[in-house]
Amino acid sequence: MNDVILIHGAWAGAWVWDALVPLLRQRGFHPHALNLPGNRHGTGTAEQVDFADCVACVETALDQLDGPAFLVAHSGGGVIATQVAENRPDHIAGIAYVAGMMLPTGTGFADLTRHLVQRNPAAAGIGPHLIWDQRRRYSKVPPAAGRDIFFHDVDDAPAWAAARQLTPQPEGPRAGVAHWTPERFGALPRLYVEALRDRSVILEAQRWMQQQVPGADVATLDTGHAPQLASPQKLGEILAGFFHRVNTRDKACPLHGPL
Repeated sequence: MNDVILIHGAWAGAWVWDALVPLLRQRGFHPHALNLPGNRHGTGTAEQVDFADCVACVETALDQLDGPAFLVAHSGGGVIATQVAENRPDHIAGIAYVAGMMLPTGTGFADLTRHLVQRNPAAAGIGPHLIWDQRRRYSKVPPAAGRDIFFHDVDDAPAWAAARQLTPQPEGPRAGVAHWTPERFGALPRLYVEALRDRSVILEAQRWMQQQVPGADVATLDTGHAPQLASPQKLGEILAGFFHRVNTRDKACPLHGPL
């Protein structure tokens, strides 16, 4: 199982994986970086696209592959990956969350943020900086805020380039909530990649999610919110190690289960 579907987070696109893709290929994997609908990708506008559209986008990509694939989800892409895994567990080899939203069933990231921000204002992340349309159907990230919150540990030129590539984000997918069961999503191998210096999904939030959704392997990177930009080589090594462990285990025992 060498196919890897890369799922970007809010305001981003497939470009966020550009530095990681060749590193995975060098290790014998076949990465597929998706552009989710609504972020100026696909046919739907930011006002029209919802969570189900993004889930369907990933499921369509899965259907075009010959066998089970790994999902790698960054940030808000984690909620989409969770729902896809619940819907299609037989199509999933394992899931890796990169500073991602690995949430309990029926829980939205906004619920967690509201709880944490009462004692740690930094948990608000990018929220206070967003620019909304009049009906709050989509939001935009000012480049300076994107640079400071998402890419503060990335070299200056690529950090600004990434911040300026951020696109309007439909609120429907961003507010999506996954519903999953222990028998389907819960039985799949998982990896959580912590980002110690994350200013968007702060470390406290990342570790709360690991506690509430136990069973994942954990790896730690000393980066901000986007390790695929700040430290792609190390992230590639961590992901490849996880894929190899799952593949080795599946050759011995084809049943899904925690590592």
